[in-house]
Amino acid sequence: MGGMVYELTKEFRFEASHILPHHDGKCARLHGHSWKLAICVRGPMLHLGGPQKGMLVDFAVLKNLAQPIINEYLDHRHLNDSTGIESPTSEALARWLYDKLRDEMPPGLRDQLYYVRVDETCTSSCRYGGQP
Repeated sequence: MGGMVYELTKEFRFEASHILPHHDGKCARLHGHSWKLAICVRGPMLHLGGPQKGMLVDFAVLKNLAQPIINEYLDHRHLNDSTGIESPTSEALARWLYDKLRDEMPPGLRDQLYYVRVDETCTSSCRYGGQP
């Protein structure tokens, strides 16, 4: 995507536990985090009419896609069980979320999904998606 683009990010928060069974440190034990999820979409054109006129994507559209996934699989869940990921590292969770969101998005919006960022702590995060 050449030229100038808009980049829009919507953030969410959830509480969840996990175990990293192959880790050689304390993360091999059951523990939890206050996670943050950021969904970033990008594109060169804003809507020219309708209820999203002047917007790349309505923030409510992103919320309506992400919130059911957060409620069903992530918030106050044990990620090893709820996601089916054996070792739900930040990297594995970021890719899982990217794929899950992309599957739920209509084709036009799917093409605009740029990346998903998962913050495991306030100092540690993983971004999965398009090139910067």
